[in-house]
Amino acid sequence: MKRRVAVTGLGIVTPLGRPVEFVWDRLVRGESGVGPITLFDVAGYRVQFGGQVPWEAENEGIASPKELKRLDRFTQFAIASAKDAVADSGIDFTKEEPYRCGVVIGSGIGGLWEFEVQEERLLHKGIDKVSPFTIPKLMVNSASGHVSSLYGIKGPNFAVATACASAANSIGSALRAIQYGDADVMVTGGSEAALTPIGLAGFQNMRALSFRTDAPQQASRPFDVDRDGFVLAEGAGVVVLEEFEHARKRGARIYGELLGYGASGDAGHITQPDDEGRGAGHAMAMALQDAGLAPDAVRYINAHGTSTPLGDKAETAAVKRVFGAHAKKLSISSTKSQLGHTLGASGGIELVVCSLTVSRGIITPTINLDTPDPDCDLDYTPKVAREAQVDVAMSNSFGFGGHNASLVLRRV
Repeated sequence: MKRRVAVTGLGIVTPLGRPVEFVWDRLVRGESGVGPITLFDVAGYRVQFGGQVPWEAENEGIASPKELKRLDRFTQFAIASAKDAVADSGIDFTKEEPYRCGVVIGSGIGGLWEFEVQEERLLHKGIDKVSPFTIPKLMVNSASGHVSSLYGIKGPNFAVATACASAANSIGSALRAIQYGDADVMVTGGSEAALTPIGLAGFQNMRALSFRTDAPQQASRPFDVDRDGFVLAEGAGVVVLEEFEHARKRGARIYGELLGYGASGDAGHITQPDDEGRGAGHAMAMALQDAGLAPDAVRYINAHGTSTPLGDKAETAAVKRVFGAHAKKLSISSTKSQLGHTLGASGGIELVVCSLTVSRGIITPTINLDTPDPDCDLDYTPKVAREAQVDVAMSNSFGFGGHNASLVLRRV
């Protein structure tokens, strides 16, 4: 019999800032975190804006100056989010059995900043100038490794790399670990810092990004007829999951119960989604089956909603495929309209948003939805947040490579 799993701690780093309460207030107000890129010289780029995190590592309180030099930007984000989530949960890992606690933090790309810096050193300064910390900084599992070391967590510890589904797949894996008795507590989510010279150039040149340079804050416009691509962003989202009775016994605040997880593959184009949303729909259906719920139990979906012409249309088709007539009764919104697309971190950030939605009864909006695409004809909560009792929410994450993941959360 599967064990119940509670969400007890939330932590995020986003283009709208940190910590959770500060970001939540800005999301509810419909603010955008998109703006000019100042991390590097963007002269010559056709896209010069993104979802850049306001970040001064030495002032974030996550590590000493010496330790910071050994952490790529994506790992710094992950540690900050994990520390916030653990503090929010109130759990004391020194009082827990270390082999009954675990960490799963994913990333689509990992330490791209470190890769670029060390490549420049290799090419221009020589082999001996490449840092010995290069590999530990750039590896995708660096975030989960550092978080486990920070808290002395010795249970399941790994990373998932499934592009933009990385965080959702990580959370799903952590859910399974608790459901089936491999752990009692899991720190899980995703982190990404791919807003780099190569990252921006690569996504720009494959024409995946919005080119709305005249109005960056209006560039991310999921489900709008004038959408022209996503906005590249960075950040992290981490949650603490606990076996339900474990959380209750220590008097933890419970944001919601994580009920189900579904995953699938499109087995098609490496970057384009299945145009009928068949793989995405299967992930949603499997998440509902895992949760033991009928489709009409769901009140809200936090959509993958990237603002790409093909992706938003395919997700809409998938929702209709799974929910039938109930699709028209759902409230749906895209957090990416406000933050941009944080790639492998997005599923973690969006589960934090879902957790607050079910616990507080507020659905954050899809901003910039001025003229809905006729092929995207569901209720996407345009422009303004909405008060609503949400007993069950779903969070969708779909990634390059045809990776699909869905999570189902219930109010308690």
